[in-house]
Amino acid sequence: MTRVYLDHNATSPLRPEARAAMVAAMDLCGNPSSVHAEGRAAKSLVERARAQIAAAFGAEGADIVFTSGSTEGAALALSGRDLHGSVVEHDAVRSWVTEDLSVSQSGVVTVLDPARSTLQLANSETGIVQDLPDGLAVTDATQVFGKLPAAFNWMGATMALMSAHKFGGPKGVGALLLKRGTELSSQIKGGGQEMGRRSGTENVIGIAGFGAAAEAAAKDLDAGVWDRVAELRNILENAVAAECPETIFIGQAARRLPNTSCFATPGWKGETQIMQMDLAGFAISAGSACSSGKVRASAVLTAMGFDEITAQGAIRVSLGPETTETDVLRFAKAWCAKQKKHRARLA
Repeated sequence: MTRVYLDHNATSPLRPEARAAMVAAMDLCGNPSSVHAEGRAAKSLVERARAQIAAAFGAEGADIVFTSGSTEGAALALSGRDLHGSVVEHDAVRSWVTEDLSVSQSGVVTVLDPARSTLQLANSETGIVQDLPDGLAVTDATQVFGKLPAAFNWMGATMALMSAHKFGGPKGVGALLLKRGTELSSQIKGGGQEMGRRSGTENVIGIAGFGAAAEAAAKDLDAGVWDRVAELRNILENAVAAECPETIFIGQAARRLPNTSCFATPGWKGETQIMQMDLAGFAISAGSACSSGKVRASAVLTAMGFDEITAQGAIRVSLGPETTETDVLRFAKAWCAKQKKHRARLA
């Protein structure tokens, strides 16, 4: 059985460009903080990656602080700040903010005081994309970079979070983008690396893969790769709707990530759906993958006004550049067959 991977919002496969850059970086023995030739070579590789990321994501002139990923970036950006957020934020952000921003039935968050708020640019579960207000303190852009055209310098936010593994880079490396001169309270103190914002020897191998993946992701966007992914997402939803018309699709009327489909069957738990589709050869999820394997009613969907039974029955299917029409039609056929069996048992 050939497996089909449909969980790109959790993590995406490593791009060959990133793999090649990482293998090459393994041959460098120098520490980027050392002043000898070997150290300068490692430092040059780190700065090359920083330039690649700036060019790919419109962050020229901004400070790019390398981290272990968006979770660490959130801690660095939000610690010590009294900021407002909403329930639809990722848990890494929710841990640091006051959750008092309202969420509409269409998933839109109302921000009253941008300078004291954080707003996720695109939700990882529903794919719903927000309009960022000017002067926003922090945006979690983790799911957007590499999937939609997005330039940090034009976002209107002071800081933005990102992780390499969401667009084909390695796991365990990310960045916090900041408007130059933004003050931060360092969470990891020591040798003063990363402009004094994040001490510790840089993950040179991971950073090399990060930069290469960013460059490749920007080329994919320019080539219209994600437009084709959006077409496949629509083909998937149309196939499911035709065969299982009672399916509830989340956020179809809103602007969404091109690869993300979230839909629900009340009474059929998402956890059960994941296991059944896994056995059928398909990797999907029910919400964020960053909750230590927990599967529970989606706080995002309940915030949007869905009842708990519907929220518990939601799954997320997220496609990637290598996904084919055959893949999505196979999934739709297999999922609908399981859904019909579930409904027959309840009849």
